[in-house]
Amino acid sequence: MIPSVPSSEAGISQKPMDPLAASVAERIGVSTRIVFLTGAGISAESGVPTFRGAEGIWQKFRPEELANFDAFINNPELVQSWYSHRKELAENVTPNAGHFAITELQRKVTACHVVTQNVDNLHQRAGNKNVIELHGNIFRNYCIECGRNFDENNHKHVEGSINHCEACGGLIRPDVVWFGEEMPPEALQKAESLCRQTDVLFSVGTSGAVYPAAGLPSLARKNGAFLVEINPQATEISSLMDVVLRKPSGIALPRIVEMIQ
Repeated sequence: MIPSVPSSEAGISQKPMDPLAASVAERIGVSTRIVFLTGAGISAESGVPTFRGAEGIWQKFRPEELANFDAFINNPELVQSWYSHRKELAENVTPNAGHFAITELQRKVTACHVVTQNVDNLHQRAGNKNVIELHGNIFRNYCIECGRNFDENNHKHVEGSINHCEACGGLIRPDVVWFGEEMPPEALQKAESLCRQTDVLFSVGTSGAVYPAAGLPSLARKNGAFLVEINPQATEISSLMDVVLRKPSGIALPRIVEMIQ
């Protein structure tokens, strides 16, 4: 069941959205392949701070100063501490109605995939299946020397210490894409393949400013997909869309799912 819309959002009128939402629901009803491209906006609805939203001492640093390999090598304790802080922030929020609506839709559509730029694991916690993570996952870690994987069960950062691999002594880093690094090739190739074949592509909470992810809607459109943007703000890819819903995902997606016959 999709959670109800939070009371703070309940006052937003859904009536102007309904004809557009109905047209999207109708299109989904005759589609077998759907792709959701999601960005920071859907996580922000759950209360996850944006990349520059960390509080306290982290306001002294620009993300580029911490989310890169050189910073990690020069000060691994600082970078490990920052990511430990970010994990705590993600752990203290829950998936929202937009996430759960995707789970509901995946029960109705033959093939429904999520391509996300987020690293907070909220899609999986909401029960979303077929999730492709373009930027990795903050809850996974690996040794930069031997490649051994570490998750939250066998890796916990202790403030003031530096985490090393028990097998080889190498430094342990988060399994996320840093500035200057390429996306995981397999994830990007899978995302591109899905966008070439999809019937409908949803762009949810993403600015459309960061490539190569921002190029996926154009790829889908070139191959005949129907494009839907769900975002309260205009974005750099809004002009590509067939339907634009200027609502949070927690309002728009549950409404669409309700209308599907």
